[in-house]
Amino acid sequence: MTWADIDWAVLERLRGLFLSGGAAKGPYWTSPEDLAHYDCTYGERIGWKWDAVLQELDQRGWKPSPSLVLDWGCGSGVAGRRVVRWLGPERVSALRLWDYSALAADYACGAARADFPHVAVEHVTSGFLASDEPIGVLVISHVLNELPATELLALRGLAARANAILWVEPGTHEVSRALIAIREQLRDWFRLVAPCTHQAACGLLAPNNARHWCHHFAPPPVGIFADSGWVKFGQRAGIDLRSLPYSFLALERKAEGPGAGSAAGYSRVIGEPRVYKGFAKVLNCDAAGVKELMLQKRDVPELFKFFKRPAGALVYRWNRDGEKIIGAEAWHGSPDP
Repeated sequence: MTWADIDWAVLERLRGLFLSGGAAKGPYWTSPEDLAHYDCTYGERIGWKWDAVLQELDQRGWKPSPSLVLDWGCGSGVAGRRVVRWLGPERVSALRLWDYSALAADYACGAARADFPHVAVEHVTSGFLASDEPIGVLVISHVLNELPATELLALRGLAARANAILWVEPGTHEVSRALIAIREQLRDWFRLVAPCTHQAACGLLAPNNARHWCHHFAPPPVGIFADSGWVKFGQRAGIDLRSLPYSFLALERKAEGPGAGSAAGYSRVIGEPRVYKGFAKVLNCDAAGVKELMLQKRDVPELFKFFKRPAGALVYRWNRDGEKIIGAEAWHGSPDP
């Protein structure tokens, strides 16, 4: 589909449902065309968030074992397709897709088969959902703001069958806090791969951090601001194309040892650095909790400059004097000033 094919009335109807909360009242797709229009606009923006998450997992040196992938609540299937491409289609035994809407599941299956003709792409059956069959990688994307409590309970049952979980949500305070609650429920059985650098309780649960939430920002692809179609979409949808906030969890079932991708002893910056004249502040998360730290330009000038235009996951081992950063060691592939 090209921008010339876009039916703006379809996108505006969907936008109205998203903004009004109508999307939480049941399936809202009326035709395959709805899904096609969504997939190349709103869905593609979700794909950019997944790109950022998967890039961070590469940076952490972690990738789950080859296995069956289940995209639960798949919508147009953008998340499942991104994950299969990242894993490598040859390493995926099957991609299974489930959604409340049969229209969505059909569209997602068709799109995945077109992209990966040699991967077994299957509709999820009710028998599979009710079974104890193991799930290799459970993929969940943008469902929490539409999910009734009963379905969330069923989703926890699926999580218990998974060897790894990749979960991406909008980067809002409310949804991030809901995802933190799920993190706490799962951390006895799963190792936290990212964004956390530790296995302790989430530091944002401390009363003094109630106003904060765990979110990050994905970069939009280079060139979209010169693309008249994306510019028109941003204007009509009321979306700032520069802003792609997201929250996420990557987990793997616990085993002996720290596991690949372990960043124990390091810190993860939440959100983005706030840069002022001569100094910057970061909301820092590590095993000791979540706390604001300050960096002065004169102490680490290269890092201060980098913070003006940060890229990639900000994972560092700090050299600190109290709450002041006086040096930094970047984690593996993290941009190292």
